[in-house]
Amino acid sequence: MPLAEAGWATEEVTPKGAWYKVAFWYTGSLSPMLLIPCPWCGPRDEIEFRYGGEAHIARPTDPDALDDAAWADYLYMRANPKGILAERWVHQYGCRRWFNLLRDTVSHRIVRSYRIGARSGQIE
Repeated sequence: MPLAEAGWATEEVTPKGAWYKVAFWYTGSLSPMLLIPCPWCGPRDEIEFRYGGEAHIARPTDPDALDDAAWADYLYMRANPKGILAERWVHQYGCRRWFNLLRDTVSHRIVRSYRIGARSGQIE
């Protein structure tokens, strides 16, 4: 089945001097890449970053006292909401610093980024 019939759109793009033909699901934007705002370096392409999981997960105060079920809950259970989620990201190919990002998991709209330890403020 051709990509167009399956609901995909194609576009020829030239990122950083190399020619690519990309296919992506049409979401109202012809950009297949997120522009992530690093608190230190400013907006950069998503390929410079690595996802680090949900933010603000508190480590158990006494890990030795946890049974297997509680330890598995800490390691693997996450909120996974449909909507705004606080995430941890690292600017791996830039300043190599960790930061938090508020992102809508439905639209991938980035609400704001902030340094770890800083207050995130109210979600708008």
